[in-house]
Amino acid sequence: MLKLTKEDLSDVSVVALIAANALPLYGVAFLKWNAAAIVLLYWAENLVVGFYNILKIALAPVKEPVEHLGKLFVIPFFMVHYGGFMAVHGVFVLAFFAKSEPKFPGSGGAPTWPCFLVFLQLLLGVIRQAWAALPPGTKPILLMLFASHGVSFVHNFLLKREYESTDPGKLMAAPYTRIVVMHVAIIFGAFISVALKSPLGILVILVVLKTVIDVKLHLHSHKKLSPSAKKA
Repeated sequence: MLKLTKEDLSDVSVVALIAANALPLYGVAFLKWNAAAIVLLYWAENLVVGFYNILKIALAPVKEPVEHLGKLFVIPFFMVHYGGFMAVHGVFVLAFFAKSEPKFPGSGGAPTWPCFLVFLQLLLGVIRQAWAALPPGTKPILLMLFASHGVSFVHNFLLKREYESTDPGKLMAAPYTRIVVMHVAIIFGAFISVALKSPLGILVILVVLKTVIDVKLHLHSHKKLSPSAKKA
């Protein structure tokens, strides 16, 4: 059960998050989105999370100025590691929900990128296929979700100075909890929706469930980085 205090409801990042998460309900109710559209949208949102996490790592404080040079390793490592994770996740989403056969690096005679960069090559291919598979009306809502995470980044990480309570090492692992918890619930609900031929009620519940989990994880993560938590 989600309980929001007056303080939570006065937080611009929470309001923006709830508003952006409510938009997929329009697609379900009026654009006839199915489970594939919902899962693809939320998969794409995780790319947004990774994008802002890279900005956070770049701006995170270090003990010594020279340690900023370490970010030249940390950021590419995160991109490859998170990109590989998202690529494998995307292959699953495309195959099971969008009924699209993923194109793997090297298919069609195209050269593969060296070493671990092949994961980024796979991710770019999955992004292209997912973008093409998104139904009409999805892309503006994805932009709204991008803006919502941007509001949170500016409001919490920058203006509330949450960057003072973290470091590149902590930020490396930060997005994975959100992805695992949220997408276990989303994919489970989506399988039920597919089995029942995507009834409207199940999809609405799925969107509401995602919103509740998203807000709870948002509040939990930012309370850990709040000034009061830091002092404790």
